[in-house]
Amino acid sequence: MREIAAILDFGSQYTQLIARRVREAGVYCEIVDHTLTASDIEKIKPRAIILSGGPSSVLDAGSPDIDPAVLASGLPILGICYGIQLITKKLGGAVIRGTRGEYGPATIDVLDPQTIFHGLDRSLDVWMSHGDQVESVPSGFSVLASTDSCPVAAIGDDDRRIYGVQFHPEVVHTPFGTEILRNFLFRIAGLSGDWTMSRFIEESVEKIRRQTDRSTVICALSGGIDSSVVAALIDRAIGHRMKAIFVDNGLLRKREVEEIRSIFTEDYPLDITVIDARREFLDALKGVTDPEEKRKVIGKVFIDVFRREAEKVSDAHFLAQGTLYPDVIESRSVRGGPSATIKSHHNVGGLPKELGFELIEPLKELFKDEVRRLGRELGLPPRLLERMPFPGPGLAVRVIGEVTEDNLGVLRKADAIVKEEIRKSEHYRDIWQAFAVLLPVRTVGVMGDERTYANVIALRIVASQDGMTADWVKVPYDILGRISARIINEVRGVNRVVYDISSKPPSTIEWE
Repeated sequence: MREIAAILDFGSQYTQLIARRVREAGVYCEIVDHTLTASDIEKIKPRAIILSGGPSSVLDAGSPDIDPAVLASGLPILGICYGIQLITKKLGGAVIRGTRGEYGPATIDVLDPQTIFHGLDRSLDVWMSHGDQVESVPSGFSVLASTDSCPVAAIGDDDRRIYGVQFHPEVVHTPFGTEILRNFLFRIAGLSGDWTMSRFIEESVEKIRRQTDRSTVICALSGGIDSSVVAALIDRAIGHRMKAIFVDNGLLRKREVEEIRSIFTEDYPLDITVIDARREFLDALKGVTDPEEKRKVIGKVFIDVFRREAEKVSDAHFLAQGTLYPDVIESRSVRGGPSATIKSHHNVGGLPKELGFELIEPLKELFKDEVRRLGRELGLPPRLLERMPFPGPGLAVRVIGEVTEDNLGVLRKADAIVKEEIRKSEHYRDIWQAFAVLLPVRTVGVMGDERTYANVIALRIVASQDGMTADWVKVPYDILGRISARIINEVRGVNRVVYDISSKPPSTIEWE
């Protein structure tokens, strides 16, 4: 049976990072709503529970709470930031508002170098982000670490196996945070860390075969890594009963259709049908400028086109798509979850009933970097797996404003130049995404001694592990200069290039 760690989400922007660190340790985990009862959580059969941080104060009326039975379940529990405060409050300790907040780097003095601090130094650099703090610990707990401004920086009850830390071990700014999490998972919870991609493939193949029986599965192949890995995984499970449909929506990158056709007819042969629906999508997007409305329009047209093509496939009862865990997380509040909706995702939230398909989403437990690992295990070619992520709505959300053929043409040429120059550089493998954005403004310029009034292109180049957080890349000036010069000289209608130097959070990777 798969070992599971459950992460109760109290709305922290770092909850997904906790999950990433736990997965990296070889332990499968799921992020669940903090409102789940102990009996609901028991159905997941977790071997350990982690309580995330959150923006609320446990001292405020109506703040996120937890079923007391969870703390009495006997399962190992680790509370982080808001989590330690909630544990303290629920079990009889005292939480107070700090005289001043603590945000940023801090150094803790480890008072008990066992349990969660086993094998670590007595002085550790950590990352704090809190206003409230624990004043007195519940009965049975000991103070495990402190700082000058936070006397209770970590607590533990060895008998109940309940621990809490006021800092954030999941962020890179806590250098030994991974070791603290591993101590909890392995020394305290006794997990084995046996979750691997090979095991995931075995479980998924068996589940797909069971679910589909002898029916045909249609795979919505976008050409991105996610849907391509889905197609390969289902092909591994059921072979010729998987039919891939690739819809050319006119919102793709330069030469993308030709590349996808080549990959799946030569490198990794699949049963693939390519549908030219460019005119339908562009007609439907006329006059649409709001990014959420763009996503809805694209999703609706996709369903219409897909329904028409799917009707030509006999005995098809299932539709497979490349929904990932971040898609589910970012769309969660649409379905009533605790976190704010960042953006809706075209492939989250189910399918119209009239489409007549049962949905298969074999990747919805995985983060993006895990999908790449899965693709390598399945034997997909490097030229596919090394492609940069591309949003489901395509270039429609990189044209800020109305999507027209002219705007797409300008953006497509500029974007191709960005890709070419970054790919040639030694920094390529360190970059998560590099792309161009067409801004809805025009600026004055001088070209050939004549005044111009033309478009502005923004460059977005970021580094990330999984897309949940990202930092802008300090690309050498000579590379930025070459990209700018080429775009201005080679792309008609552009006279200015700017560089986006914002990170996620607070910004998102995509502009829309």
